[in-house]
Amino acid sequence: MFTVYALYSSKHNKIYIGYTSNLENRLNSHNILATKGWTIKFRPWKIVYTEEHSTKSDAMKREKQLKSAKGREFIWNIINEN
Repeated sequence: MFTVYALYSSKHNKIYIGYTSNLENRLNSHNILATKGWTIKFRPWKIVYTEEHSTKSDAMKREKQLKSAKGREFIWNIINEN
């Protein structure tokens, strides 16, 4: 199983969209373990959206959709409703 996820940094008002086969490890990487990359600048992150896919290919397609303007609008609507 692969998880497509959206993270939100309330401190910096930023979102991040990605996919992984291990969400817990990936969140630890974004928040604690990573020493380089875009996400380390905007810590801490919290999960605001997830969806499961049975194949990596499907997860990659959905990640790409969520990274589009309409996809980002969808994620921002979720954040603003909470």
